[in-house]
Amino acid sequence: MDALLFDGTLRFTHDYPEPRLLPGEALIRTHLAGVCNTDLEITYGYMGFRGVLGHEFVGTVVACADQGWLGRRVVGEINAACLVCATCRRGDPTHCPQRTTLGIDRRDGAMAELVALPIACLHAVPEHVPDEAAVFVEPLAAALEILEQHFVRPTERVAVIGDGKLGSLIVQVLRLTGCDVTLVGRHPERWGLYQGVRCTTADTLSDERFDFVVDCTGQPAGLATARSLVRPRGRLLLKSTFQAPSNLDLTMLVVDEVQLLGSRCGPFAPALRLLERGLIETAPLISARYPLAEGLAAFAAAPGTMKVLLQIS
Repeated sequence: MDALLFDGTLRFTHDYPEPRLLPGEALIRTHLAGVCNTDLEITYGYMGFRGVLGHEFVGTVVACADQGWLGRRVVGEINAACLVCATCRRGDPTHCPQRTTLGIDRRDGAMAELVALPIACLHAVPEHVPDEAAVFVEPLAAALEILEQHFVRPTERVAVIGDGKLGSLIVQVLRLTGCDVTLVGRHPERWGLYQGVRCTTADTLSDERFDFVVDCTGQPAGLATARSLVRPRGRLLLKSTFQAPSNLDLTMLVVDEVQLLGSRCGPFAPALRLLERGLIETAPLISARYPLAEGLAAFAAAPGTMKVLLQIS
């Protein structure tokens, strides 16, 4: 099958082996896949992954032991857990020590004609949610994980650092809480999307401090900016994964009694509901679309842009 893979070099191939249908899994014919910053970081060495890239996708189930899924349009959670270990039994399958992760860790991803995932990871896409919106479910779920993990009061002042792909979804999610949201970025041409959200650059905020700060820049400089904006006894939440060291001053986190929080994958069902109800805008976030065969060009275009999509079938 056609596939875009990374084996030390990013390359497109026509003859990658099709995935086998394993018990408890489904084969999905991919329609669209999104290029994520994590995909870019993998090509820089993050996670040491080798195989087909891609974890943001929408497609149609073409083979599955459960006949009820055949022909259904789906998105899929990226963590394939064992569902029997102590971690899974306590309700934390995304942290299963035996898990594989779609296009990131020991499981081929969705930038191919076919992708395999456990049935337990599948979510049906509502009829009125187009593919171009459904492909955003995974990053939108990651944005929702912030509220799943942490209570954000409507009276709090919140700053989101990074006006890229993930930041654009996070500010849309956080503004639903009624809190005072400030988006800190470097691309004023993007800011028209965020009604009700103050948008500015970091150099205008030298004297301001926030209760809750989210870093989604994907770079150490962004983390430094985020840290500088947290008030004493505030919360600093990290959404970025990147292949680079950080010089974060942990001593001053202690002195200022700042809570340092991590946040990763999130709930798909609420993400689908928000898209179905039209509460999240995704169309303005799409910068470009490439056929799978032009995947190298898509990756070359992705840094510094909003969402680049790969058209697969």
